[in-house]
Amino acid sequence: MNLDHFGMDTITLAGPLEAKLRAIKAAGFTQVMLNATDIVGHPDGEDAAVAAVRKSGLRVTGFQVLRDFEGLSGHLHAYKVDVAKAMLSMCRALGSTVLLACSSSSAHASGDSDLLVRDLRKLATLAVPLGIRVAYEALSWGRHVNQVMQSWELVQEAGRSNLGLALDSFHILAHKTDVAVLEEIDPAKVFLVQLSDFLWQETRTPDERIDTARHYRVFPGEGVHSDAVYEMVRRLDAMGYRGDYSFEVFNDDYRQLPLAMVAGRARESVRRITSLVGRRSLPRRTRSAHPA
Repeated sequence: MNLDHFGMDTITLAGPLEAKLRAIKAAGFTQVMLNATDIVGHPDGEDAAVAAVRKSGLRVTGFQVLRDFEGLSGHLHAYKVDVAKAMLSMCRALGSTVLLACSSSSAHASGDSDLLVRDLRKLATLAVPLGIRVAYEALSWGRHVNQVMQSWELVQEAGRSNLGLALDSFHILAHKTDVAVLEEIDPAKVFLVQLSDFLWQETRTPDERIDTARHYRVFPGEGVHSDAVYEMVRRLDAMGYRGDYSFEVFNDDYRQLPLAMVAGRARESVRRITSLVGRRSLPRRTRSAHPA
């Protein structure tokens, strides 16, 4: 097994941030995807949360999530720019080099591609001085951008080196997208891959997709789309993707289980994936010494 290319998301676990970080590390993971609510909701404040993350020794995969940024105008756009600046600042403080931004689901957002591209360029520009890359993800219930190839077209048109894609297996599979289309994407522009499965064959409406995504995701190998998830990883590896995989698993049941049990399920999912999808061309990473 090689856990070094996989990480867990704090959103999967219940309890205080420190307990989540301990459980993730105890399961053998070396990286963690951080959710903003774990940072700003820390009882001792943001600085204490940042200190806990740094003390854990876990590498930060990324920071999420900036929502509904693109396509707005006037005071709504100005408001979202302020939100983006604050999230970028937290992202840097946590030592993360990736900010996840989801396609807008706002009823107030325009679908004009020129406006969407303009806003994505602005977000990337704001991130440049902080050394942060923006990973843009197509939500399967996005108002105007809800499929992976739509997000890829916008990223291409924006043409910023620190703007790329986040690929989420749930959103790709929920739309019944053929994973073969991923081969049209430049792997160097994939900044993050998020993996999960779910418990039924299809989600027929945007509302059903939202409900499933936020409450009923499971780890790959536990749902009914596991073969498709494994095929997605195979294709990405064959394309030359050498970045991180993070388990993006929202599940109400998992948040009622002991943290060690849930982290163990994540580790078992890594075992299944790595046994079926060999990363033959990628040398094993060496772990750096954890900071004191």
